[in-house]
Amino acid sequence: MSLYVVATPIGNLGDITFRAIETLKKVSLIACEDTRYTRKLLSHYDIHTPVTSYYEYNKIKKLDYLLGELKSGKDVALVSDSGTPGISDPGFLIISAAIKNQIPVLSIPGPSAVISALATAGLPTDSFVFEGFLPRKKGKLRKAIKEMASLERTVVFYESPHRITVTLKIMQETLGHIYIVIARELTKHFEEVLRGDLAILIPRLEAQPLKGEIVVLFNTSFTNPEKNTNTNKNSP
Repeated sequence: MSLYVVATPIGNLGDITFRAIETLKKVSLIACEDTRYTRKLLSHYDIHTPVTSYYEYNKIKKLDYLLGELKSGKDVALVSDSGTPGISDPGFLIISAAIKNQIPVLSIPGPSAVISALATAGLPTDSFVFEGFLPRKKGKLRKAIKEMASLERTVVFYESPHRITVTLKIMQETLGHIYIVIARELTKHFEEVLRGDLAILIPRLEAQPLKGEIVVLFNTSFTNPEKNTNTNKNSP
């Protein structure tokens, strides 16, 4: 019996390891956030392993069930909708529970939006901190951003399309005209990386709102490497 923490593609279905495919085929059960989404991946690779949902709103209810399956001697794979399980999702609960019950937890590494964004951002990567999703309320959001500014290292966080402009404006109010990187839809058809000062990016996003999954990165000790004021946009 083992719990396999399996990383899956964050967009491009080709970004999956041979080991991940082999693991998903051999386990008795796959615990996933959205069974419909995961079944598309499994179908693409001709994997017929049974799946069960395990997400934010049923994580407590399903915890005992998954532990029961593991204790009965079955191998279970944990996956998220995309990327590495346990990163800003309820996966850590079943992982922690497995460890407490002396059940082996094995990592099947692969894609991660955090690491993919860091790798292409052009910001210092010798030391960084991942903040997940920031608070929704403006007061708490402003406080969180202010605290992150004192970290003196690269900060990475997730943001949603309908909140990104508000978040950037509060960053500008709190931190001033700093240089940031916005990566969205990584590995997907509309992949895009925007780099520049907040004063340039905010008007652009107000005129042309972003869509898809977004990763924001900044480092208050890192100055804009571009000599001009144009935003640098990368897209395939």
